[in-house]
Parts: sequence; structure tokens; C-alpha cells
Amino acid sequence: MVRITVRDPERMHELGRRLATLLTPGDLVLLSGELGAGKTTLTRGLGEGLGVRGAVTSPTFVIARVHPSLCGGPALVHVDAYRLGGGLDEMEDLDLDVSLPESVVVVEWGDGKVEDLSDARLHVVISRTVGAAAGPAGAEDADDVREVTVTGVGPRWAKEDLSPLLV
Repeated sequence: MVRITVRDPERMHELGRRLATLLTPGDLVLLSGELGAGKTTLTRGLGEGLGVRGAVTSPTFVIARVHPSLCGGPALVHVDAYRLGGGLDEMEDLDLDVSLPESVVVVEWGDGKVEDLSDARLHVVISRTVGAAAGPAGAEDADDVREVTVTGVGPRWAKEDLSPLLV
């Protein structure tokens, strides 16, 4: 597990680019955080790092978007499970289990819904930092500061070095 303080949206995007360097086909990433926390910004950086086609935007209204690779790497499947309440049964219509082996699947709001897709996954929790933890007054806009916790679960992540995310 690593914790990273992210001071602005540009750094959240860059964190996504660094995260992309650790991901391989078959990886499942669960993103948690309140509305506006930076989940889609992180995923946009991840898509850029993976070299995928298309603008990575929130898939809230379409539920899932597939971004094919432009460089022979894995596709990015970006899912927003916010409006889905039925867990994995409801997610089956999206055929994520079919996409997972050759793609990187990122699920916003996926906690409690898609864990059964894989015995190995990354949980990324984005929290807003408030008060003194955000730093001295005037140092940065405290509303932009986030604390990001990345936790690897399962055999895939047992020995993976997450320290490149700390740069």
C-alpha cells in the first residue's frame, strides 16, 4: 500500500500516467472517492500512459467505454458503476469478464460490485484533504488537495513494487 498527496488536477493526471506503467492486460482497478474527487482525471492520465485512442471522459451515462490501444498494448475499459446497484449480476451485461484478460479494466464506484471479477486488483481511494493537512495558507488551493491510497489485493500485487507512484 502507498499513500500519495496530490496537490492539483495536473498531478492527479500524472499519477494516472505513472500508474499505467505498472498495469498489464488483465488488471482490474477499482476507484473510490466522492463526486469530483478526481477519479476520471486519474483515469485520463492512465489512458494517456497506456496510449489508448479517444478522449477519456466520464462514462456515467453510457456506463462503459472501451478505448483501444494505439501502440499494441492493452485496451482501457472505463466503467462507471455509480448508477448500478445490483453488484456483479448487473455488471454481467457489460461482459467485463470477457474484456478483462486482454484489457485494463478501471471501474469507478466499483467497491462491492466487481471484486469477484478477479482475485487480484488495485483499490485506489481518493479523499479530499481538509484543514491543516492541506498545507499552509496560500501554498495551494486546499480544495484541490487529495490523499490517494493505492492498495494491491491478491497474488498479482503481492510482490509488485508500488513505489514508482510516489515520484
